[in-house]
Order: sequence, then C-alpha cells, then structure tokens
Amino acid sequence: MKRREFLSWTVKAGAVLMLPAIWTGCKGGNGGSAVALPDLPYPANALEPYISEKTIGFHYGKHHKGYVDKVNRLTKGTRFAGISLEEMIIESSGKEGAKAVFNNAAQVFNHTFYWNSMSPDGGGEPTGAVSEKMKASFGSVDKFKNEFVSAATGQFGSGWAWLVQRDEAFEIVATANADTPIAHGLKPLMVIDVWEHAYYLDYQNKRKEYVEACLEHLVNWAFVEENVAVAD
Repeated sequence: MKRREFLSWTVKAGAVLMLPAIWTGCKGGNGGSAVALPDLPYPANALEPYISEKTIGFHYGKHHKGYVDKVNRLTKGTRFAGISLEEMIIESSGKEGAKAVFNNAAQVFNHTFYWNSMSPDGGGEPTGAVSEKMKASFGSVDKFKNEFVSAATGQFGSGWAWLVQRDEAFEIVATANADTPIAHGLKPLMVIDVWEHAYYLDYQNKRKEYVEACLEHLVNWAFVEENVAVAD
C-alpha cells in the first residue's frame, strides 16, 4: 500500500476531508473496476499473542473478504460501480434501497481501517502532535484510554469504537453495525472492531480485555499521526 499518497473526497455537508490512501487496491472507480480486498499490512500471525492467526484467518479471510465480494455483486452494473469506495458510502448512506450497498461498502472501509490501526510494533504511548492533541482533548493519555475502553465496552451489540477528529479536537465515538464516521463528516484516526468475531476465539466474552490489549500492545500510533497530519 502506498501510504503517502492521498485521496480527497467531499462529504454531505460540503467539507473536504483527506484520507491516507490505505485504499490502494481497495477502492472502486477507475471506469467501474471492482472493489478489491487489500492486503493485510502484516503477516496473519504478526499480532500474536494478542490476536491469534486463527482469528485473523476467519476475520480477514472470511468476514472482510465476504463484504468485498458482496459489495461487488450488489454494485455491478449500477451507478455505484464507477465510483470510489468512500463515494459509495457517502452516496448510499441513509438512501432508500441502498442500505445493503452502504452496509457492505462501509464494512470494507471499516475493516481496512481496523487492520491499519494496529501494528506488531504498536502500543505504548503516542508522541508529538498526537500526544499534545490527546492531552488537550481528554486531559491525559490515560483518560483517553479509560474513555475509549468505556465506549468500546459500552457499545451494545456489534459495532466499532473510533478515535476521530472534529475540527481541532479529538473525540471518541462508537458506531453500531456498519456505521462509520465518514458518513457523518468526521475524520477517523483509529478504530477497534468490537463485533464478537473480532475477539471471541481469543477472549470469549471478555471484550474489555481485548480492547485493553489492543490499546496497550497493538494500536498503531504512527497511523494515527499520519491521519492527523492529513487532517491538518
């Protein structure tokens, strides 16, 4: 993935957001080319012992791939076939008859963002601009972590816990099912998947332990920093 290339798009409210192009090979468009399953940014066993290769195999190889396959079936020959993945999400959000397109396109986006939000060299504390913005927004990094864990564990049923940027401030938001910040004009910085299939093989019903392990050992602060730099 060419992480230093950038993609811009316009959200409903008319504000222009910038996203790092982790979507190389993932986006549609280019004359109607299909959405592709992007490569994982690390080997399937790279996040062990916190997330097992078996979980990655099912999660990436079955769930993520399934969303890619379905969005391609749903959009083939339609007006959605010739636009980017992000445009599919914006154009289908809340639209009558387009719920399935939204759900599957958003899940491709969300999962791609999730894989990049983690790293085998991740965890620890953020530095630089991310650390300063976090302290300004939450009071301290520890307070951010506590609030993030609370949001992730408090999300009823399936969904996602996000760190997002609104103007100059960081916020934590939880979204249900396939919902995603880009459908609401928010700039995503990092996400943890709290659908049960993301953690149940490794943690059973202990969602809090999974979220804490991601924050302490896996969160990719370099990716967060890149997203903040794009937003600025």
